[in-house]
Amino acid sequence: MLGLITGGGIGWFVGSRLAAELRQRWLVRDGEARDLDERFKAAIRDLAAASEKASRADVLAGELAVERQAGEAARVELERLKADASHFEEQRKLLVEAREKLLQEFQNTGSAVLGKAQNAFLKAATERFGHAEKASEEKIKSLLAPVGERLKKYEETVETLEKQRVDAFGQLSGLIQSMREGQEQVRREAQRLGNSLTNAPKARGRWGERALQNVLEQCGLSQHTDFILEHSLETVEGRLRPDAIVRIPGNKILVIDAKVSLNAYQAAFESEDEQSRASAMADHVRSMRNHVQALGAKSYQSQFDEAPDYVVMFVPGEHFVAAALEHDPQLWDFAFEKRVLLATPTNLVAIARTVAQVWRQDQIAREAVEIGKAGADLYDRLAVAAEHLRRVGGGLEIAVTNYNKFVGSFERNVLSAGRRLKD
Repeated sequence: MLGLITGGGIGWFVGSRLAAELRQRWLVRDGEARDLDERFKAAIRDLAAASEKASRADVLAGELAVERQAGEAARVELERLKADASHFEEQRKLLVEAREKLLQEFQNTGSAVLGKAQNAFLKAATERFGHAEKASEEKIKSLLAPVGERLKKYEETVETLEKQRVDAFGQLSGLIQSMREGQEQVRREAQRLGNSLTNAPKARGRWGERALQNVLEQCGLSQHTDFILEHSLETVEGRLRPDAIVRIPGNKILVIDAKVSLNAYQAAFESEDEQSRASAMADHVRSMRNHVQALGAKSYQSQFDEAPDYVVMFVPGEHFVAAALEHDPQLWDFAFEKRVLLATPTNLVAIARTVAQVWRQDQIAREAVEIGKAGADLYDRLAVAAEHLRRVGGGLEIAVTNYNKFVGSFERNVLSAGRRLKD
């Protein structure tokens, strides 16, 4: 009897302790599930923030990878929770088996005295374990259901972001392809233009002349009015034909001739080693000096009394002159000694705009003189008209006086005689 009571007490104690441990573990799992739920809420908020940045194609892939890692971590955490739940189920089964073993032992060693108590204990234990098992299953389902829904929404969001990323990269690829095709077309056109300018000296000359004309016209000067292109001049040495003659107020002119040194410069630009580049650049400097020498020998400025004591050598590119001056700093002084002024589009624009402004000021001055002359002429005409008007006024005054005298004489003499005749 004492053994049975002791065994029953031990069984109750073991069962109560196992139930307490299971309840404690369940509370721990419940806390972990709540923490997991908060982490998933944070992941959803992070995902919402990431969706706002979906338009940024270059960072979308990185953010998507981070979100996928977070989702993977959430899946790992879910698997761990499922594993803990499975472990909890195994412990519950062990407890049930322990209960069945205890029940079997009670049945084998039971007696009529402990029968009712044993039956009541087993009934209470069965009900308690049943309620605990049911509550645990419902709690686990309630915990896992939001996780499953959030995972489903997360997968749908990830799929949407992936589709947007693919579309964005597709559009970006199309733009890159269009840009590549445009650059290739520009490269081909530039190469074709470079080849034509390199192989055709006349084409280079026309290009320089056209660039000179564009600069002059963009500064407000008009052809045939403010400047003349390719003006021919017969001299003792032969015919001279400067590219442009710019008229300056005061019956002055400015002689400009365009020169292009392209072949050597292009060879220097395309050189792959420093030695070849230096050699080609020396050829470019030599070509520039030859142009200066030839232009100075023509002495355009001496053929025009109205021209200053120099001629402008227009080079249609800043880089041509800059590269030559970099390798030959004395080029500028050499040109000045030859009475040649080097000009690029930048400083020629300044010269042309100055000329255009002077022309405008000269036009304003001429118009002011014309306005003064017109004013003086108008004054003279008004003075003559005023004299005529004064004379007309004097004549009217005499006519009025004579009229008044006539009326007075008529009333005194004629009317009075008529009245007497009537009477």
